[in-house]
Amino acid sequence: MVKAVRVMLEPNNVQQTKMFQYAGAARFAYNWALAKEKDSYEKGGKFISDSELRKEFTRLRNSAEYAWLQNVSNNVTKQAIKDACIAYKNFFKSLQKHP
Repeated sequence: MVKAVRVMLEPNNVQQTKMFQYAGAARFAYNWALAKEKDSYEKGGKFISDSELRKEFTRLRNSAEYAWLQNVSNNVTKQAIKDACIAYKNFFKSLQKHP
């Protein structure tokens, strides 16, 4: 027998704001990584590994222009970049549509 437990989150305003910040940062990192991969592919370059992209993103994150990324955990953007790389690899393996 399998039992299910339903849970409903009811965050307060501070928690809700933090959730939106994390979601926005993850989306930004994912789209940034896809843009870098697409640009590299169009120029005839090889696939950029997620570790290289994360290093470049860390430099971007430490710049003054993107200081707002300092308010978000590094793990959020790291996972978003990994997910983008996996999606891009699966696209070229014909396992899924273009991310």
